[in-house]
Amino acid sequence: MKAEIQKIVDEIHTECGEEPIRLMEVCGTHTMAIHRYGLRSMLPSNLQLVSGPGCPVCVTPIHFIDAVLQLATRDDTVICTFGDLIRVPGSSASLESEKMNGHQVRVVYSPVDALRMAIRDKHLHYIFIGVGFETTAPAVAAVIEMARENKVTNFSVACAHKTMPEALKRLAADRQIQIQGLICPGHVSAIIGIQAYEWLAKHHNIACVVSGFDPGDILVSVLMLCRQIKRNECVAGIQYDRVVKAIGNTKALALMHRVFEPCDSEWRGLGMIPASGLAIKSGFRRFDALYRFPVKVKKSPTPSGCICGDILKGIKTPLQCGLFAKECRPDSPIGACMVSSEGTCAAFFKYQVVKSCA
Repeated sequence: MKAEIQKIVDEIHTECGEEPIRLMEVCGTHTMAIHRYGLRSMLPSNLQLVSGPGCPVCVTPIHFIDAVLQLATRDDTVICTFGDLIRVPGSSASLESEKMNGHQVRVVYSPVDALRMAIRDKHLHYIFIGVGFETTAPAVAAVIEMARENKVTNFSVACAHKTMPEALKRLAADRQIQIQGLICPGHVSAIIGIQAYEWLAKHHNIACVVSGFDPGDILVSVLMLCRQIKRNECVAGIQYDRVVKAIGNTKALALMHRVFEPCDSEWRGLGMIPASGLAIKSGFRRFDALYRFPVKVKKSPTPSGCICGDILKGIKTPLQCGLFAKECRPDSPIGACMVSSEGTCAAFFKYQVVKSCA
């Protein structure tokens, strides 16, 4: 395996040439893998890997967290969430702190868990927090359909799902970022296919390759990107072809489109992006928690000194943040990028700060 990896690395050095190349990995799982395996240290000095907005928890705006926190303080609700959201700070609290204050907040491994609890306990209303990209949206859509079919009245979803294509278009058009290639997300692409990346290659001349998550996968994807860039032949390619098909998963897409419709959505760091979110359709509105339980929240400013926005756009790294590894640490996070297991700040802290102190 070492010999195979070294061969790929040698080919990257040969193909890369001397001109600067700037690639962005969009997926948070890729970010963690790149740090875990020390892949940056294997690459030529003129080839830069930067992290993008591929962590759904990280790009969820503070005002949505504040809305969820209001739902959590009700006496008749139980908040069900994946574990990586529970510690994300809102403007003044987190779901973890609300749980410590006696409110009902439960960590689940699937939206089905929340629905099953609602079916067993008719006295409380169970709200699943729907945060994620196209990877998780079909599963949430399936649970909403199940709730309707089974006539469950005490279950709903607070929906903050986002879709990747429009965000990538925003990144491609941002002159500050200046990326030449994208390591495209494997899990998202298994659902949506590669049509969105074909558009980016054609209209923005950005090389695109859908990558798997093993170190060899990522390095081969980097090699494929370097070859495209060197030849100025930008297309949408698939390295992760053992999982990802060009057309995606048509059944999952159909399920998602039955329950959700596109909506404008705010991304932390990127701002409001038209048609980049998913809203629950009117036919399923009784399962929309924020429709059933309207809340009013003020738009909160970014915590002073936090540069999560610039980090999510790949403009800066955590090492350029004055709070990083000081006031902002995994045990006392200030920004979402330090909280999530896929956050760029968490990756830098785990694999650079902790390792350097070992």
